[in-house]
Amino acid sequence: MNVEGRQAEFVPLQGGGYDMHHGQPSAPAMVQYTTVNIPTDPPKDHIIWSLLSFVYCNPFCLGLAALIFSIKARDRKMAGDLVGAGSYGATARCLNITSNVLVSIIIIIIIIAVSLLIANLPSMNTYLKDIRRYHGNNHYTYYG
Repeated sequence: MNVEGRQAEFVPLQGGGYDMHHGQPSAPAMVQYTTVNIPTDPPKDHIIWSLLSFVYCNPFCLGLAALIFSIKARDRKMAGDLVGAGSYGATARCLNITSNVLVSIIIIIIIIAVSLLIANLPSMNTYLKDIRRYHGNNHYTYYG
């Protein structure tokens, strides 16, 4: 299998340091080249995700940090440093994930707290009635 533009070469085997077994060819062997073109996609900078994290969910300024790393990743990508861009992009992705997880946990806690508060309103109403009955209906007692 030769790739266009490449010629097969005959390279003689060197038998100096190796034991030659019977049955191995002593004639020169043909070397074949295989070229694999792997397209390298530019690393992602996650700039949109970072902007949304900065605007909508920004606990502990993680959205701001993610936005800064996303901008650094985009600058490195434009400069041609794909390794540096990948590193900054990965950091921005981790900060965005952390920010989103923290905001999700906070929202779940708020929903649970409001649900418990609403569920306990009847018992709180009874408690307040008992307090009013004990202290009377006069809320402002003047001691003077």
